[in-house]
Amino acid sequence: MNILDISTLNLDEPPPHTSVNGHGAVHIPDDIAHTTDRYMLKLQAYAKSIPYSIEPNSQMQEMFEFILYRITQCVEAKDYDPGLVQWDSMVTYWMMLKYPIPKEKRIRLAVLYYHLCITPGIPSQIIGSCADNLITLTRSLKKLSVDDMRLPWKPLYNILSKDLFLKRRQFEISHTSWYMGYIAENIRRFYHPAAIEEMLSTFLPLMNGTSLSSMLASQYYLLTFLPMSHPQSYLPTLFRVWESMNSYMYDERMLSFLSRLAEMHVDPSVSDPARLSKILDDARSEDEGRPTWEKEDTPGKWRWSGIQQDVGIFSEREWDFLLCKCLASMEIPLADAGSLSTGPSADSQATFEINRLPKPEWRIPALARLIVYSMAPDGLPTPGSNVSTPFFTPLASGASTPLPRMNGHANGHGGLADYLSAPLGKGGHLKAKTYLAGCKALDSLAKFIASLEGFFHPTNSGSWTNDLSAFIKFIVYEFNKRWHEEQLSDCKTPTHRRLNLTMRRELVRSLRTVTLLAMFSQDNTTVSNIQSCLKSMSVMEPDLILHPILERAVPALEALVETQRTTAVIKALGAVAPALVCRDVYYGGAKHLLPVLELLLPGIDLNDPYKTFCTTSFLVEVSQYIKFGEVTDTEAAVASDLPQGLTLPNMPKLDITPLPNGVDSNMDERLSRDEEDSILRHSLGGFADWIAAFLRRVILLFENLPEEATGSAGGQTEVQLVDSVSGAFSQICVHLSEPLYDMVLNMVFDYACGNVRSNAVRAIHQLVECVANVSPQKTLDKFLAFCSGNIRAELDHGASSLRTTSPFSTPLPSDATLHWNLAILRGAMYNDGRATLKHKEELLSLFKLLHKKTLSKRGYSSSGKLLSSTLLTLTHTYPLENKFVNPDEWDSDDFRHNHHRYWGRLYKPEDVKLSWHVPSPEEIDFALQIFKEIVAPALDLLEELLRPGVVHDAVWRNDFCRHLSLVRNAFAGVPTLLKEFISPEELAKANATSDILHEIPEMIANIAPLKSGFVLDDASDPRHQYMIALKNRFGKFLHQASLSLQGQGEENTVDAVHMLIRSIRTYMLEYGDSRDSYYLQVDRYTSELNITRQYAGQKEWPRAIYVRRARLYHAARLHWNSVERKRAILQDQLIDDVTEWCLWHYATVRESCQSLLQTLCNSFDGLRRRSLPVLYKALEPGTDDDRMKGALWTLNASVFAKYAAGDHVLATEFIEKLFACQHNEKPSIQECVSSVAETALGSFLEPMYLIYGIDNKEVTEAYKSLRDCLAVPHDQSLVDKARAQRVVRVNLWNEGATKSVKSILRIAQSTTTHWKYSIVAVRLLRTLIRRDVPMEADHVKYLLERTHDSNATIRYYAQRAIMKISRFIKIRTLVRNPIDLALENNHNPLRRDVTVQDPSHDFTDKFLTQFKVPLDLTKARKEPVLQNQICMSSGWLVWPETYPAFLAPDSTQFSPPSWEEGSQEALKALREVTLKPSFWKDLSTHYSSENHSDVCVQDNISCVKSIFQVLHDEPFEALRPTIEKLLDDTEKNKQRGAAEFLAGVIGGSKHWPTDKQMKLWEWFVPYIPKILGLRNNDVIPIWTSFLSYIFTSRDPRRVQPLIDEIIKDFNTTDFNSESTTDTVRTLCYFRALYEQLGWKFSAWVDDTLRRYWRDITCEHDDVLAYISEFMTISAKMMWQPNPSECTAETLVRECRLLPADEDVMGVRGLFHEGRTLELAKKFKTWRGERLPGVRAFQSTYDRQVRPLSVGVLVCRWLFQSIHDTIAISAFDYILPLMPELFRFTEINDNDDLAHRAKVLLNRMCGIIPPRPLINPVLDAMFNAIQTSPSWRVRLKILPLVQVYYFRQGPVISDIKVVELLEVICRCLDDEVVEVREMAATTLSGILRVSPRRSVVALKDRFVRLLKNSTLPDRKSPVYNSALRQRHAAILGICALVDSYPYTVEKWMPDLLTNVLAEHTYDPIPISTTVRKCARNFRKTHQDTWHEDSKRFTEDQLVALSTLFTGSSYYA
Repeated sequence: MNILDISTLNLDEPPPHTSVNGHGAVHIPDDIAHTTDRYMLKLQAYAKSIPYSIEPNSQMQEMFEFILYRITQCVEAKDYDPGLVQWDSMVTYWMMLKYPIPKEKRIRLAVLYYHLCITPGIPSQIIGSCADNLITLTRSLKKLSVDDMRLPWKPLYNILSKDLFLKRRQFEISHTSWYMGYIAENIRRFYHPAAIEEMLSTFLPLMNGTSLSSMLASQYYLLTFLPMSHPQSYLPTLFRVWESMNSYMYDERMLSFLSRLAEMHVDPSVSDPARLSKILDDARSEDEGRPTWEKEDTPGKWRWSGIQQDVGIFSEREWDFLLCKCLASMEIPLADAGSLSTGPSADSQATFEINRLPKPEWRIPALARLIVYSMAPDGLPTPGSNVSTPFFTPLASGASTPLPRMNGHANGHGGLADYLSAPLGKGGHLKAKTYLAGCKALDSLAKFIASLEGFFHPTNSGSWTNDLSAFIKFIVYEFNKRWHEEQLSDCKTPTHRRLNLTMRRELVRSLRTVTLLAMFSQDNTTVSNIQSCLKSMSVMEPDLILHPILERAVPALEALVETQRTTAVIKALGAVAPALVCRDVYYGGAKHLLPVLELLLPGIDLNDPYKTFCTTSFLVEVSQYIKFGEVTDTEAAVASDLPQGLTLPNMPKLDITPLPNGVDSNMDERLSRDEEDSILRHSLGGFADWIAAFLRRVILLFENLPEEATGSAGGQTEVQLVDSVSGAFSQICVHLSEPLYDMVLNMVFDYACGNVRSNAVRAIHQLVECVANVSPQKTLDKFLAFCSGNIRAELDHGASSLRTTSPFSTPLPSDATLHWNLAILRGAMYNDGRATLKHKEELLSLFKLLHKKTLSKRGYSSSGKLLSSTLLTLTHTYPLENKFVNPDEWDSDDFRHNHHRYWGRLYKPEDVKLSWHVPSPEEIDFALQIFKEIVAPALDLLEELLRPGVVHDAVWRNDFCRHLSLVRNAFAGVPTLLKEFISPEELAKANATSDILHEIPEMIANIAPLKSGFVLDDASDPRHQYMIALKNRFGKFLHQASLSLQGQGEENTVDAVHMLIRSIRTYMLEYGDSRDSYYLQVDRYTSELNITRQYAGQKEWPRAIYVRRARLYHAARLHWNSVERKRAILQDQLIDDVTEWCLWHYATVRESCQSLLQTLCNSFDGLRRRSLPVLYKALEPGTDDDRMKGALWTLNASVFAKYAAGDHVLATEFIEKLFACQHNEKPSIQECVSSVAETALGSFLEPMYLIYGIDNKEVTEAYKSLRDCLAVPHDQSLVDKARAQRVVRVNLWNEGATKSVKSILRIAQSTTTHWKYSIVAVRLLRTLIRRDVPMEADHVKYLLERTHDSNATIRYYAQRAIMKISRFIKIRTLVRNPIDLALENNHNPLRRDVTVQDPSHDFTDKFLTQFKVPLDLTKARKEPVLQNQICMSSGWLVWPETYPAFLAPDSTQFSPPSWEEGSQEALKALREVTLKPSFWKDLSTHYSSENHSDVCVQDNISCVKSIFQVLHDEPFEALRPTIEKLLDDTEKNKQRGAAEFLAGVIGGSKHWPTDKQMKLWEWFVPYIPKILGLRNNDVIPIWTSFLSYIFTSRDPRRVQPLIDEIIKDFNTTDFNSESTTDTVRTLCYFRALYEQLGWKFSAWVDDTLRRYWRDITCEHDDVLAYISEFMTISAKMMWQPNPSECTAETLVRECRLLPADEDVMGVRGLFHEGRTLELAKKFKTWRGERLPGVRAFQSTYDRQVRPLSVGVLVCRWLFQSIHDTIAISAFDYILPLMPELFRFTEINDNDDLAHRAKVLLNRMCGIIPPRPLINPVLDAMFNAIQTSPSWRVRLKILPLVQVYYFRQGPVISDIKVVELLEVICRCLDDEVVEVREMAATTLSGILRVSPRRSVVALKDRFVRLLKNSTLPDRKSPVYNSALRQRHAAILGICALVDSYPYTVEKWMPDLLTNVLAEHTYDPIPISTTVRKCARNFRKTHQDTWHEDSKRFTEDQLVALSTLFTGSSYYA
């Protein structure tokens, strides 16, 4: 430690370079103390927070420079693994120490990491570690920006795009795509904005709407690479494309992107075009360009004001679209046939590769961020909302969230129905639209929440509830975050666009109701979300939140209600705790604290653990902010300040008087701060009673605990309960005033003295620990004498005298008093070692006595723990206290008199003062005395026990265990007493035996020790030397004992062995941060931050957070010194011992030792290398089974398996030893072997060392640039040495891989090898197929022969190996350099890049038409016309500058002419096997054998294809007889085998010379009609899958004969034949053709549709299914965007400039427009011809049973269309057919058609229509309602209107909403009562989110109508009309009442009591409607009746009672 010279001290203040800290001043280095740099000031705060001096910044910067220099050397020498890995980890460790990284070094290191990550061929683990540090270095937006650093984007994109989509024969899935995406997402801000145009030119041509995967991949590139600054050019394009897509996956990524964009652009300067020229463009890759597009439309000459539009950065149209997506994202189900978004269904079309990319951010926080960061005062404000909140859980769903006032216009109408709607459209509306708080986004949010309010209700919960609760949680989180960001001085948001107080208050009001509804949910996730939401809102507007919570707290905590309700309220109170106790948050909240605490006392309940957990959590939350205690008497005079009417006797009671609806609680606003303080001050006297009651409650709980099991109270729940209660009590004790603390101490003492409870031993220990934590001296003084006396008395009377060693032994009841007092004493020995000094002699005496007389397991274990606790308090460095204010403030007079004003105090880092325990010389001496007088003698006794001749009986075993327990516990208590020193010689020896193989010592990273609070840190100190000697003596004893016990090997020594193993663990691992684990501290710190955080970006925190942070920093420094442990001879001996124990014959010992060995691997380098020979030896024949099991399970640990199998130098021996385990046939052994093999195979990777031959120019420049900024002298000789060693190492790896192949082949080819081992051998051999080294013939031959092995698993892996061999031969031949080989970039000699001269629609049409024209081979050999996969490089959206195409092969010459020379041996082996007919015959046996597949197996096809691709047609003659034989056999399995062979041959023949291809087709063409004509239904799926394989990603002209035959069959088949077998077979094969060709089938679409259309009235359902499917697919195939020119520039410009309704993306359904209109006309004709009743099935209109109707076909087609990615286009087809669809729903004699129509109409509502069609869809519904003669149609359309309005509300105009209300109001006068009632239900649902002005107008209209309606005599001819009129008025009034289920609007009492009540006894259906409305009102308002009843007068309450039976409920 640093002890300052006393002469430097100053009486007034510490010297400039010191920090006052607990035990005096700590020196702070000058370069840290004297600084103004922001990041150095942070370091200074850390330096001041710990009690010892840290290293100067200059010293640590030198260390950092050295680390960086080593990194540059590793990179220069290409020593990536292990060199770079080692030193990269050092950067991570160094950053833990919080020293700032200089900006220039940060930039250059980040650039180096980036270029390393995108170097082709670099191993994945290197990418992973470099990527993590790259992200860490660039995470801070303030430390680095694009002005500081630029990076090239193209190299990363090239790697990602190449790796993302796999070839069909490529099965090795790497993490490359994920890593590249991860890097791009995080460093995109360093891509130059000038690259936007080229990115768009690169990514947009990849989009093909016919392939969802291509759209999702292209979208990923766009949203991941495009710089987020300057989005004004591309944002409209992104929206246009998005609007055209129906995909949930697409939505998620777009929402995530737009939310970040919205957040970023609250600062308008981000996208200032003037910035472009100021940013250096110095990071272009070689293939990057900078196209310059014309941008006349973008503003330039005026001052830049940002990209803000109508709502944030979005136009009003875009915003409405976003809100619809937001609503769809919530996945809210309605009571319909399923109107949810069909996006998830469309996503099933995506391939699995998309899931290899990083997942987008969860949509819920993205939506919240998008809405909050779009808020601004951008509209006219409307009066605020005033709505009460529901009380408890309302029993029915509904809406009462405050709504924004809306204004609109509509045209009026004129009958009774006209009267009902006419007033809505006339006058009374303001011209200007107003918004809630003058904010459009907030207004939208309020409407959104209102529309969903019923779904927050606990009785209406479901999968959506979590999303909804999370949504409001993130809304307030983001709002709070933005609010506080805008309070900062450096905020860049313009003042006129910032959030304001009105917006904040209205936001809370808007969310309050739903939050209070959902807080009673039974779902834990929902409740957690609501708690977070409540906390944020209580910080924002505490007066709006705290009082409703308190109102709910009283009945829930006082009355006997459901447990769930009680815990919900307790959790809610915990959430709003800051408003209760933090005076800065809410000054008036504190007066409610004590009453709440009183109510919570019963929450400490053993019988309800969950309630107890909730209560203790609340107490912890509250007690960390306050002091428990009265203020001093000098302040009592202020009682006269109490306001009138607030008397003292009422203070402890929680009396929250609800105010009328619409009025906020503002009592607190009427009280001044002095008055608030006065009330609070007088309530503080109740703390003493409450504390006493609380402690008694805790003691009662402890007394009733079940009997303790082994070392714990009862079960796991009881243990957690004790911990929870003790944690709360500890936090309370810390903040007790002195008198209250003394009271608590006395109560605990009285209880401890007067009771002995064996069931609460652990509990009493924790209870005493709580009070000792506050005042160790007082506690120890009080308890020591008592406990010591009792212990001595008990020991004297024989306690713990029965010798036991088993941990499962039950303590004797007679020992209970001893254990009780030991637990108390151990609890008192806590927190400050200085308190023990005055009792030193007593303690020494007691320790000796305990050691001597405690013979039972529980006795000596407790004694050892007591000793350990004592030593830990003496020698450890730890914070002494955890109060909520600094110690000097706590002791100040002002705090004593006014501590209530400090409640909730938050601190800045520099204001915190910590008190630490630092061992004093006296404490050190005492600790050493303990070791000398107690531990050393115990060691003597132990050594005596090992002397020869000592009998190892039960007494010996007991003595061994208890003596060793004492010594072990003693050393466990001093982890930071001794500092280890590693001499250079020891370091050199350690490096020589390191686990890191074949590396020069200089490149093995070693940690230099740093200051971290070790007590004895001077090796020359005699005390240090003594302790080192004693510890070494302990270690030697452990080694000797280990040898002795291993020799003994008896069952009764197991307890002794377990004690020995625990002792070895202590000796080896109790050092540094073992007691303050760094990673545990990180978790706790993070957890406490999350719990305490009031808002994101918080800068001031409770003091407890800084105490935890200081502990974390101290742990980080300890961890630094613990990373690399000393490994000398003694440590090696103990490692050997542990390894031996891992092989022992008792399983429990083996398991604990294996766990210990794995832990030791993390601290002791070289352990694995040392242990492997021992483990291998245990696998040899003749070894005991248990020993062999131990070795195998040890090897199964990942630390061993990965080490042994992951290094090819070691792998050979590992594999040989593993395979040699065949000698032991015991099943349990073989299970172990299987487990080890699986674990090892995961780490056994393909050897690929191309990286060492690749020179990356950017990496070279980056490391040189980094090296140039370092002050370390360059040592080129070391680089040369490292390079030479790397060459040696790579050679050794290569040799190891070769040896492995030979060894495995030898084993695999042995006849004695078991089949299970053969499987492992084949898997290993497959992995050892390399791309960087040619294959060996034996290797290839063995794998090829295994393809027809009798074992299916072996065949599976062998076939995949053949695919890999073929692929690598092809790649090795076609690459140009190692980079190509690493990236698998083959350069096919037939491939050409075709330049697009005319990127027009005509060019696109010609491009697609060519696929229909047979190939002209002569022309095709000269011009590249052949296409393979066009989806990812097409001109569907726009054309790239060039696209790839292929020449036809030469007529006679192969392409390539020959395979590479190195692969000739492999090819020879392939020929040797495959040219034999017997090979194919054997293979066919397995291909054509029975299996579970009804289709071709792709692996079989790919294996055959691989052979024929590399050997061309050579094996064909050997194969042909086998194929012909299979083809002649019509049995299903034989046909499948033939199909697999044929598909493989045809697939492999793609690049054969055309003459050879023609010869193949000449042979195959005669078989085609036979194959396609097979009438066996079992073979149809087989040949369909064959065709699918052939057509996938292939130019159809390559397989022209197949195409011709399929199209001929399609054109000639009879769709109306009696049997559908032939027709269905033909259509099935035809479907395979168009599905796989996709966009390439466009040229055939028109002809196909004409053929289908002829038979649209076909009688066969199967045929109609194919027709409907093709109608859907053809529309997507023919979907073509409409930019004027097919270039990216034109598309982007037109998306930006053209009117919003211009169909740039071509999404309008025009392709089937004519056919749709034709159908609409025909339906009218067919409907007229329809035969009624039982003859309906003979009608064309809706033929049922056989065949189904055209109507069913239409419904099926449209249903499939709205589930496709281009669902939006279906509306153009649905709209003309809607009248018929409505008629379909009422057909009674065709249930299938009616159901399909209903489902279709409902599903349609979940799709956002094209904007021009939104109103026409509604008009079609209105028209059907108003004109349909069928009341059933009206009845079914009305709910549809409500569904459509709910789903598409944001995009429906206000004028249309008013018209909607008018139409529904008309239906209230319908002749059919069911229609009238449905209209009322629909009206109430729509009114919940409709203009309030409309509600008032409707109310007036219905009341007038009711008053004017008189009922004549029942016999009157106008009676029914009059009854209907009155019923219409009553229904309208009831709809108004039902639309506000949780509130009482100001017009509602009169409506209920003076209007509805008068009609209770009217004729049916009026009275029925009135009573139903009354029942609903009663049910939904009963929980809030205490509030709602105040809206009624006494007379009204009496009148209201007449609505109910009994009439006394409301009186």
